[in-house]
Amino acid sequence: MNSPFNKQANSSSTPKNKGKSLPPKFIIKVGKTIWSTLWHQMMSKLAPRNKTGDYIRPASQFRNFIDTQPDNPYQPEAGRYRLYVGLGCPWAHRTLVARAIKGLEEVISVAIVYPDGDAGIWALQQEEFGCNSLPELYNLAQPGYKGRSTVPVLWDLKTNTIVNNESADIIIILNSQFNQWATHPNFDLYPENLKEEIDQWNEKIYHTVNNGVYRCGFAQTQQAYEKACNELFNTLDEIEQVLETKRYLCGNQITLADVRLFTTLFRFDIVYYGLFKCNRRRIADYENLGGYLRDLYQLPGVANTCNLDQIKQDYYGNLFPLNPGGIIPLGPDLSNLLDPPNRDQLIKIDHVY
Repeated sequence: MNSPFNKQANSSSTPKNKGKSLPPKFIIKVGKTIWSTLWHQMMSKLAPRNKTGDYIRPASQFRNFIDTQPDNPYQPEAGRYRLYVGLGCPWAHRTLVARAIKGLEEVISVAIVYPDGDAGIWALQQEEFGCNSLPELYNLAQPGYKGRSTVPVLWDLKTNTIVNNESADIIIILNSQFNQWATHPNFDLYPENLKEEIDQWNEKIYHTVNNGVYRCGFAQTQQAYEKACNELFNTLDEIEQVLETKRYLCGNQITLADVRLFTTLFRFDIVYYGLFKCNRRRIADYENLGGYLRDLYQLPGVANTCNLDQIKQDYYGNLFPLNPGGIIPLGPDLSNLLDPPNRDQLIKIDHVY
């Protein structure tokens, strides 16, 4: 039976405007093409790559040392030098850990810089020497400087210049050149009898773990990613076995090899596991590596160098190509880092602390 109500319903169910729309498949294809092109352009600035898509980390440019050689302009002095660090950066974090372990908080000052996600630079917390950003500070040290402006920076307040911007060098300097003012002057993170073993660990860990997580996260081809990921977890598995019988990488004494590994391990479950696709296994899932991380974290002064919120903000909030939405995760809960390391059988009473 027909009724006015049926006619009204039928007429209202028919769109008045039959505007044409692009097919969803076409929209998706165009969107992917545009985003892929922009992504590669942004990644080329963020993470230089080779022909196979592997991330290639540029070398540091300032490699001067502080020592007591008569002809060296950079002599050890308390209060003369400052560290510029970003709290989210693992390379800068190394210097804070070494500074804390040696007890140099009153000897080497620290200035915190923060990432400016829109400009893609590190910004100073407040103006210093007429500079508001790290690139300006680099240009003050070397007028016309065109390279990367990275942290950490070891700055000479006497001559207003950069001494060194390579974290591997800076932690060696902190370990050896300020002992007369250090709280722990006899604690040697780079002892002569262990240097060869430390250097071997550093070489392997740098390529496959410290830089390995970035090679995973910044890989621009599937092949490059899988290669980096396999190497990363092969090394983590190897370290897991070593830590079965050793408290630290080189035995009972913490060394620079442990300092360099710690800052990557601390960020692993927070950032690298998800954002950088290093998701085969969490550090918390490793019995020995997990306990080792807790052991290092609980050493005096070390936890104070770790800023979970800033790390998440720096990675998730500022690495736009990896996280376009800028959404920062609520987790993980790291309260477990205060749990007992459960490595009592490896802890000796003669540990330096």
